[in-house]
Parts: sequence; structure tokens; C-alpha cells
Amino acid sequence: MNICVYGASSNAIDKIYTENGEKLGQMIAENGDTVVYGGGAGGMMGAVARGARSKNGNVIGISPAFFKVDGSLYDNCTEFIYTETMRERKELLENRSDAFIVTPGSVGTMDEFFEIFTLKQLDKHEKPIAVYNINGFYNKLIEMFEHTINEKFMTPKNRNLWFVSDNPKEILEYIKNYVPTKTKLTELKSVK
Repeated sequence: MNICVYGASSNAIDKIYTENGEKLGQMIAENGDTVVYGGGAGGMMGAVARGARSKNGNVIGISPAFFKVDGSLYDNCTEFIYTETMRERKELLENRSDAFIVTPGSVGTMDEFFEIFTLKQLDKHEKPIAVYNINGFYNKLIEMFEHTINEKFMTPKNRNLWFVSDNPKEILEYIKNYVPTKTKLTELKSVK
């Protein structure tokens, strides 16, 4: 299975994040799955890739060629795809993946998460989405989603479109055992 992992590229983040990212990459590889990600050498991206490669796992990096400066891309991927644009990168990440894990990150990670979540909401894919909530990083985002539901901008059924855990084993079990449930678009959009 190809598992897309979204995450930060920053090397300034606390080690609690990168250590857990590396552990996630190792576990993906130990399960015989492939990491598909944005190709970065630093932050969560690099940690997941290094973790997977440390267990001889396959890693597919996908990045615009303009990021190929100053060692910002991980050069030990088993496959690397260069794109012209960020849009092309996101499309390939989506198309080459069977599941998605969102690790802590900034604006780019949030953009990727919201796009893949929205596409699932619009019934454009039925792939599992999991949020790896290391150190409670996404607690405020989860609160925001609850606020959105409480204020009737989104129905409670939207909660079923993603899974949240701070445990990588739970996340990988969720992905492995995931069974798509067909929810009508009207059920996700109709707020009463």
C-alpha cells in the first residue's frame, strides 16, 4: 500500500515531532508499505523518509524541481518525481496514494490536509485520512472542526471522514482495516 504522509519541512521543530515521525516511517516500512511524500529532507518529511529507509522501506518523493537547492530534498528516496508546480505535486501525491496521514506541519501541510479532506467530502475519493496528533499538535484544529459543526457550517457526519490519534500503531491499523462507507453528499452538506 502507498501511504502519503504530509508534514512540516522545518528543522526548527522540537525533537518530539521528528522522533515520532521517524518511528512512523519505520512502522510503515515494517508493514511492507511505501511512503509517498513531498520529498523534503528536513522536519517531519525528512524524519518519516529516514525512518522508512532505515528499515529498507520504499520512499517515493514528489517535489517541484525549484526545491532542488541547498540540500532541501531527500536524496535517498527509492523513487523521486520532479514536477513543475505545487499543484502538480499535490495531484501526484493524491493519485499515487492509497491512504493519507497528516503529521504536524504549517500552512503547506494544512493546505494539503484541507484539500484531501474536501475532496473526500465531495465524494471524489474514498481513501482513509488519519491525523497523527503528536503532542496534541492538532487539538485546536479539532476544536475548530467541532465549533464548525456546532455552528451548523458542517454536519456531524463529517467527523467520520477522518481519524485522529497520537498513536502510530492505531493509525496504521485504522488504515489497514479501513472500509469505505458511502455517505451521500447531501448528508455531509445538509445542516438543519
